[in-house]
Amino acid sequence: MADTDSAPAGEPKSQKLPVERRGVLYVLSSPSGAGKSTIARTLLEHDDQLSLSVSVTTRPIRPGEVDGRDYHFVDVDRFKEMADAGEFLEWARVFGHRYGTPKQPVEDMLCAGQDVLFDIDWQGAQQLHQKEGGDVVRVFILPPSMAELERRLHTRATDSEEVIAGRMERAASEIAHWDGYDFVLVNDDVATCYDQVHTILKAERLRRSRQTGLIGFVYNLTR
Repeated sequence: MADTDSAPAGEPKSQKLPVERRGVLYVLSSPSGAGKSTIARTLLEHDDQLSLSVSVTTRPIRPGEVDGRDYHFVDVDRFKEMADAGEFLEWARVFGHRYGTPKQPVEDMLCAGQDVLFDIDWQGAQQLHQKEGGDVVRVFILPPSMAELERRLHTRATDSEEVIAGRMERAASEIAHWDGYDFVLVNDDVATCYDQVHTILKAERLRRSRQTGLIGFVYNLTR
């Protein structure tokens, strides 16, 4: 079944846990066209405990984008200054431009029990995991076939044939890193894949190691 942009209907907002917890750094990666952006957007719409990490980038702003909402747009010199000062959790070059995750906003959300969604490639996922370890949950989304991936890229009608060829070449390289992820899903149907992605997130919130208030909660139950 082909990928669509339909979202789950009538899904309730997520419920807060009865004890304090540390947030989850939730990474979604996939080749371009595999449906990651649709799933990420739907997650953000239906889960109020999840916020998007806004990356810093050197690429030009596109029509309709807002600085500070979609990305923090900077020039190359400013990006290098931030990288040298250790202000990024991770950064990488993608399609000729630099993208980085600013450290402080993420740390603030994590400590406040807010989950942070990352739309980054395998290089960024690897760097993030090296720095943040157990706070990170990595999900890789595969297309059902390379032919279907190419069909989806053509259906979007946003790229030239040359760009699509480049994305397909990069897709093969990205897929080769699937085994560096905690979960690997096949997006044959976007609604089903969304449910799987959200189920993983909800389960990860329940890990004992993340529930920082659990010791006090249990103590009060038994005193």
